[in-house]
Amino acid sequence: MRPRPLLVVTVVLSALVGEVASIAQVPQPAEQVCEPPTRSVTLFAEPLGPHRYGYGLTPGGASSPGPTLEISEGECLAVTLVNDTDRRLSMHAHGVDYTVASDGTPLNQSCVRPGRARTYVFAAHASVAREDGSLDPGSAGYWHYHDHCMGGDHGTDGIRSGLFGAFIVRREGDSVPDVPPFVVVMGPGKTIGLLKAPDTPVFEANEGQRVEFVVIGHGDLVHTFHLHGHRWVDNRTGLPSSLGDPTRVIDNRTVGPADSFGFQVVAGEGVGPGAWMYHCHMQGHSDAGMTGLFLVATSDGVLSAAGADALARWRDGSGHTHG
Repeated sequence: MRPRPLLVVTVVLSALVGEVASIAQVPQPAEQVCEPPTRSVTLFAEPLGPHRYGYGLTPGGASSPGPTLEISEGECLAVTLVNDTDRRLSMHAHGVDYTVASDGTPLNQSCVRPGRARTYVFAAHASVAREDGSLDPGSAGYWHYHDHCMGGDHGTDGIRSGLFGAFIVRREGDSVPDVPPFVVVMGPGKTIGLLKAPDTPVFEANEGQRVEFVVIGHGDLVHTFHLHGHRWVDNRTGLPSSLGDPTRVIDNRTVGPADSFGFQVVAGEGVGPGAWMYHCHMQGHSDAGMTGLFLVATSDGVLSAAGADALARWRDGSGHTHG
């Protein structure tokens, strides 16, 4: 079995991704946080079904969550958003640098009307000492982006209909995963990215591979993220900084609306292959369907008999319940 993430599209932004010459650009202020961009990408916002929308890299390729955007500190990213829906929408990013021209809100007149396009520009900077001696922490972290215009000033309709995605900023020297990042959106409601088990994502890796989870909260509820069989350090990367690092080790973390965090683990380390659950540990939420699978095959890609049995139980509904 070859590892492949489901329901997650990951983008390594190493080159320009097309121009959108046929779409009218929205007039916007010239003042951006950086120029020229070191990387560029085009996102297409599209309907996915009744009251469902998503972002994608190509026309007809939208998904929810949308593509994972990834840059490093010191880079400048231009994102051209093409609105192929009949609703006003935008892209608003967390954790990175931008001017009001790229705020993605009605307040700063940076929404995109149907049939139009707008370019948002984001920068990521490294940690530095300020003149007063305090430290600027930099931009590295596990962030996210989402609509902030559909249905009102705060994009409530957009978030409730699936317009969200992960945004990773790496620092020089950070470890990188062996497979594309796994994105888990807790909410809106008692869902994982608007889905309930057994339709929630099944993430796959081989034993020994380094994997990365990005957890994002949306909606109006508080959740917890728990991963069976694996644990991580409660810091920026999930990895200890040294042998004997005193930072606490966890396997469960609370996530509220608009919170985001991430971590890396080695698949099956110390516990072996199998079907490992991830879920919200608010009992009523997990019973309602907020649970998914992290499927770890052997190092040569073979799913064990026990793992296959667990996967079958998962798919036929006997491995989970929800109301």
